[in-house]
Amino acid sequence: MLSSDFLAVVFVILFAVSAIVYAILDGYDLGVGILMPVADKSSEKHRDNMIASIGPFWDANETWIVLTIGILLIAFPAAYNLLLGELYIPVALMLVGLIFRGISFDFRSKAALGQNKLFWDRLFKFGSILMAATQGYMLGAYIMGFEHSTMAYLFSAMTAIGVIGAYALVGSAWLILKTRTQLNQMAQQWARTAMLFCALGIVLVSMVSPLANELVADRWFGSSTFWWLMPFPLICAVLFYFLARHLLALKHDDSKSHSAPMFLVLGIFVVSFIGLAVSFFPYVIPGQLTIWETVASANSLTVTFIGAIIVLPLILGYTAYTYYVFRGKSTDLRYD
Repeated sequence: MLSSDFLAVVFVILFAVSAIVYAILDGYDLGVGILMPVADKSSEKHRDNMIASIGPFWDANETWIVLTIGILLIAFPAAYNLLLGELYIPVALMLVGLIFRGISFDFRSKAALGQNKLFWDRLFKFGSILMAATQGYMLGAYIMGFEHSTMAYLFSAMTAIGVIGAYALVGSAWLILKTRTQLNQMAQQWARTAMLFCALGIVLVSMVSPLANELVADRWFGSSTFWWLMPFPLICAVLFYFLARHLLALKHDDSKSHSAPMFLVLGIFVVSFIGLAVSFFPYVIPGQLTIWETVASANSLTVTFIGAIIVLPLILGYTAYTYYVFRGKSTDLRYD
């Protein structure tokens, strides 16, 4: 029988991995939705191309949020109950955004020859912004330890804007990778703007987290851990520098790599997420519950662990296969 302590560590790693994979994969298709130009019908071809770039992937990408929530519910039920109780309203709004995205994505194809296509595209954009904003708000509330104060609400609102910027950044990097000509150039401009909001969001979280949580302050500025953790913000800054430099080079020379921005943004996401995870480990709820205090029984988690060993390779396998099949630049969207 596997011990509860061992299983707690295994499942918190699985939770962290599934969360960052979700943030990257669903993040870019949320970002594409956020960036969609919906002022009038003149940009319809650009919207079609943007939808075509995420069409084969977006349903599979959302598998990861189901996996993330499922791991939290099964492995850390007490933390799940507390999180859902504190975040009930933003979670409900996030689900509304998810519903809006789903119905608008499908219904726009039914309206391809009618007058309502722009309406569904606007609804898709609104659902994307709503999902990103609620996820950012929940991140801010988590960092503040679910404190109910004006400053906590203000910080959560600012992290909501930061997450919208982060998803817009990875979405624009995806469009640089998958599209051509004018839309590709537009995506480059979007990336340069979104990069500023993303960077400001990361700086904001990095500054407020140690002020709001003594554990984070001790971990980042304690004499025993300072030199181990300092490389994370430095690496993140270097990645932002090379991203800005490459986007500027692309502006003047379109023959430069179209995949480099995506890999640089992925690096920013991974490094930032590792820094956040290291800040709060072993707490699932900052200052309240550790992974060992909230972990489920060893008997039930052993069975779940065996299931995860079987299921996770399958999810990774079909995800990798999908990206392999639809590699390269996306083609024009057609509704036949």
